[in-house]
Amino acid sequence: MSSRPTATGDAAGHTPGVDGGPAVEDLRAEHPTDVHAAILAGGSPTPAPTPRPSTPSNRFLARATLLSAALSMAGALLGLGRDQVLAHLFGAGADTDAFLVAWTVPEMASTLLIEDGMAFVLVPAFSVALARRARGIGGPDPVHALVAATLPRLCLVLAGTAAVLVAGAPLLVSVLAPGLPDPSLAVSCTRLTATCVLSFGLAGYCGAALRAHGSYVAPGAIYIAYNATIIATMLVLTGHWGVRSAALGVALGGCFMAALQAPFLWRRIAGRPGRSRGPEVYGGAAAPADVRLHADAARQAPVPTQTLALGLVCAVLLFALCRQSQVLIERYFASGLPAGAISHLNYAQKVAQLPMSLALMVCVVTFPVVARAIAEGDTRRAGDRVERDLVLTACLVLFGAAVVVACAPQIVQLLFQRGAFTAQDTATTAAVMRVYAAGLLGHTLVGALVMSYFSAGRTTWYPLGAMVTGALATVALSAWAVQPWGARGIAGANAAGITVTALLLLHGLGPRTVPVRVRRVVAALARPVCATVCATGAGLAGAGLFASPAVSVAAGCVCVAAVFLLLAWIFDAAGVRSLLAPVTHSVHRSVTRKLRHGR
Repeated sequence: MSSRPTATGDAAGHTPGVDGGPAVEDLRAEHPTDVHAAILAGGSPTPAPTPRPSTPSNRFLARATLLSAALSMAGALLGLGRDQVLAHLFGAGADTDAFLVAWTVPEMASTLLIEDGMAFVLVPAFSVALARRARGIGGPDPVHALVAATLPRLCLVLAGTAAVLVAGAPLLVSVLAPGLPDPSLAVSCTRLTATCVLSFGLAGYCGAALRAHGSYVAPGAIYIAYNATIIATMLVLTGHWGVRSAALGVALGGCFMAALQAPFLWRRIAGRPGRSRGPEVYGGAAAPADVRLHADAARQAPVPTQTLALGLVCAVLLFALCRQSQVLIERYFASGLPAGAISHLNYAQKVAQLPMSLALMVCVVTFPVVARAIAEGDTRRAGDRVERDLVLTACLVLFGAAVVVACAPQIVQLLFQRGAFTAQDTATTAAVMRVYAAGLLGHTLVGALVMSYFSAGRTTWYPLGAMVTGALATVALSAWAVQPWGARGIAGANAAGITVTALLLLHGLGPRTVPVRVRRVVAALARPVCATVCATGAGLAGAGLFASPAVSVAAGCVCVAAVFLLLAWIFDAAGVRSLLAPVTHSVHRSVTRKLRHGR
């Protein structure tokens, strides 16, 4: 999720994933070869030839990560704006709690149907279909055949599931939040949000197909359209619908997500079949011999079996469902607390997890690189890439965690304290947010490590087992901590449970997945952890010097950045010296030239 010069990334007359047009959305370096597609779908390639294909440069990966982070940040900022509007209009009381119970449905649906689940299953399938289309195999167009075989059935299943959820909304609310004093509002909101199962499924299908075709702008923009729709609906209909306007915004936003991508997907699947990759893919020269050999290997790859595909689907979906269950656990225990507890947990989590979302963009970009290395049998290269990614994402999220802990009250006050959101809500949310920050490293490592487990496209149940263990730990700790510590105890249980899962996933990496030197990674992670502790102290001191929340946040961020970067340079955490070497060299040259000119 490479740099794209146009707003749409769709060049006229270009068939992404087949020809090699100049559109930057056709991220060749990011996408696996046909051999990789065959492996992801369950096949096994012939042995890789001696020459190793070229891999994406660090500069390319950096540009791709920055662009992905920009799209993610735009959606996240609108999501933050959505939460600000919700807090301003309804505060942190019973109405907001009712909506957030209904919000559980789109949260689960986005994980299963748009993000992890659908992507891990459909991207490989479309990749194989595109590879067959490019080879010009006789008979029906493979892409059209795949769409005809999957989309109608998927629509029937999704529509049926949405109808069941709408009809069973009272039962669902009683299971999710049995402690709500008046569940009727939550039931009506749930009936509106349940419709997103169909729209999110269509949006996820379109997004997976577009990414397999090499198109990233439309899938990256869906959360911008989604959150903008929710905000607009709340602002327009609050007077008549109350908090139900937010639930209606979810339903309409899901439709806009699917509608946004549908025209782009139509152009992709309507491309002329049988076209092969031209020499322009390789800068005007003929394709390298090793790439041609890989294409020959892909032609000989066996057709994947249905059993393997079903096993992979089940493993991915169950893992995603279990991972999202932490939200269900939180709301179940928080429903028995005073009104507003669910809202405090929600606002704290949304803000605290922003650093994690941005840090994981590194893994989103490098995931195809790891998968391609595994497909070529180069497990050492894959392992090295995973090790670097783990340490780099850890550094990024720990820096964000230090800012969150140091400036939590000021951040919440700046973002939410207006309208119905009181100073007491700010204090409670900030306290919960600081506890959540303790689990940010665990959440980030889980998100990074699970990509390594599924990068080979093989069925593995170990991630599910690790996630179940962490979820059980969260349940046990929540039951123990909810009475003495309330929402903070639930947040602490969440942090502890996800950390257990992260440790198990890190321990389980081995010959069957990606060979990572675990001790080396743990030793490397200790450096940014030490830097984070010191930077947090400096941030607390800096943020406490000013009364204005904006100035206080700015001062805290400056103090955290100064201490963290200094210690990261001293410890050389994540190779920060080599990363900053071009910057320091440029500054040194500039200063030297000015001094010479002054003489």
